[in-house]
Amino acid sequence: QAQLVESGGGLVQAGGSLRLSCTASGRTGSRYSMGWFRQVPGKEREFVAAIRWSDGDTYYADSVKGRFTISRDNAKNTMYLQMNSLTPEDTAVYYCAAGSNYALRSDSAGYDSWGQGTQVTVSS
Repeated sequence: QAQLVESGGGLVQAGGSLRLSCTASGRTGSRYSMGWFRQVPGKEREFVAAIRWSDGDTYYADSVKGRFTISRDNAKNTMYLQMNSLTPEDTAVYYCAAGSNYALRSDSAGYDSWGQGTQVTVSS
């Protein structure tokens, strides 16, 4: 229903920072929450963070809490993921997602629109 486009991925050294962006377009009337997931080859897709669009309530995976910050700009229909203190374990393809659930979800099934993914590579 919604079209999502990520940007901001790239190569960064350990300890560095990146900010990912995800802009939504199309039919977004049913969007209540958005989130970020990441996936490494050979691994299952992993939840990173989620945000409820109406009030900005957030939820983070333990692995990124304190290092990553999820936010949104309602006027621009854009979600951000500020990633600090990056480590090689953060290397993955990062996907943004949108869903129609009011409750913040950490499972992929809670989202029905996905971006194409953006590669984040952290060197040691």
